[in-house]
Amino acid sequence: MRTDHQWDHLLSLLNEMRSAVIAYSGGVDSSLLLRAAAEVLGANLIAVTADSATYPPGELEHARSFARALGVRHRIIASEELDREEFVRNGPDRCYHCKRDLFGRLRQFADLEGIVHVLDGTNADDLSDHRPGRQAARELGVRSPLAEAGMSKADIRSLARTLALPLWDKPSLACLSSRVPYGTRITPALLGTIHAAEEVVRGMGIGQVRVRHHGNTARIEVEAASFARLLAGDAAGRLVAALKGLGYTYVCLDLEGYRSGSMNDVLAKQGPGAGGA
Repeated sequence: MRTDHQWDHLLSLLNEMRSAVIAYSGGVDSSLLLRAAAEVLGANLIAVTADSATYPPGELEHARSFARALGVRHRIIASEELDREEFVRNGPDRCYHCKRDLFGRLRQFADLEGIVHVLDGTNADDLSDHRPGRQAARELGVRSPLAEAGMSKADIRSLARTLALPLWDKPSLACLSSRVPYGTRITPALLGTIHAAEEVVRGMGIGQVRVRHHGNTARIEVEAASFARLLAGDAAGRLVAALKGLGYTYVCLDLEGYRSGSMNDVLAKQGPGAGGA
């Protein structure tokens, strides 16, 4: 991995910007970006985190703590995507509507502060998946310095580890709505069930997990190396009982293992143009 060169490239990109507002989620990608921007931009940097029901509880405090440790100005805004029908109806363009709203608010915030650049933590790997939010970013002039520097997820974790960032090995997170098939309406109760199911799996010593919701079926994605932990002894029985207690009728382990964006597989089968925005 070309991490040293990429880090220097990232710092150079940020230095050219002179000031920025960063959409800061608290994940490893945006945290590395924030760490780099704090080094280069100092007081000319503002991190903004959306407080959203679509992200696991507790993430906001992690984001707040890391920004505080870096000495970065940090603002929290209330996210309102669950009040918007375009998001709740959960079409393939769901993320476009969420990001269009978020980036639009960040753009207004930046304008009020006299800041030209709004940044997000998109990495180079993200560019190959179905990401309607990228269209919103393009429309509003949001830049993605990690992707511009050619950084993959593996590069970012390597750099974060080298820099001794405490979250270098933090499991990848995503909006809880990404566990729901397109066309199934997003509700607070559904998101709560999915979060509770994933907490059951994490409680069994699993870091990276997705519980994909398919009506009365929970499809569990974990890394292949974690299969044995879920199947050893009475672990499977306890897991099934816990998820049935949350309302699921069937509990399945996906033999392909964890993979980002697996709900988009159906779009690929529909051919070019599927998914709209």
